[in-house]
Amino acid sequence: MRPYLAILSARARVLLQYRAAAAAGFACQWFWGLIRMMIFQAFYQNAGASAPMNIQQVVSYVWLGQALLLLIPLRVDGDMAEKIRSGNIAYELLRPIDLYAHWYARAVADRIAPAALRAAPMLAVATLAGWLKWTSPAATAACAVALVAATLLSAAVSVLVSITMFQTVSGVGINSAILAVTFLLSGIIIPLPLFPDWLQPVLNWLPFRGLMDVPFRLFTGHIPVSQLPGQLAGQLAWTLAIGLAGRWLLGRSVRKLVIQGG
Repeated sequence: MRPYLAILSARARVLLQYRAAAAAGFACQWFWGLIRMMIFQAFYQNAGASAPMNIQQVVSYVWLGQALLLLIPLRVDGDMAEKIRSGNIAYELLRPIDLYAHWYARAVADRIAPAALRAAPMLAVATLAGWLKWTSPAATAACAVALVAATLLSAAVSVLVSITMFQTVSGVGINSAILAVTFLLSGIIIPLPLFPDWLQPVLNWLPFRGLMDVPFRLFTGHIPVSQLPGQLAGQLAWTLAIGLAGRWLLGRSVRKLVIQGG
């Protein structure tokens, strides 16, 4: 365990150095947060029927999404992709550590460090402006626990997607696909309760709601705190399933791997 914690720590320290990029990202996400908030406010002002979430819950959901956007898997690991393309993956295979655990530790750091740089100022601004409503300490604690599970799930998805680079090499297609899927099905674009009723069973079954929707709805009170164990079990079950799929695909890919050149 110590080698992987060291990898996580080293990777996180590297990513925490990019403060200028975090400041630029904060400005961009703040701008888009304002636009999305205004869109939903206009929608609620002109909606003819009652919505499954009230406007304050939706606004809080929006700003949590802007603050924690980088927790979700947005693209393949660029360093990993380059090593696969160049053949330097051979050096990774020679390390006396488990390759999947190594990449998983990196993926966890890739989720935590960039999000941490932007989350605190975004949450502070949204709270001071009155956009983010803190419902109760219990709901906040439940959200925090669900976010830990969401980070583990996101890292598992990220590693699985990155492993497909052994087959695709380019990564352009899988990058576009994972970006579209996670944005749509995690709730970042539209809170999942606002989707049609006939689609809700599918959304509830898929793993992507565990990335953003579950923690955010726990925070806003739309999901009662009493349901945390069941929601957490779903997140961890998907993390295990995706992790096992990633290990199987990695093992299969490595067995067939051919590296040319000197």
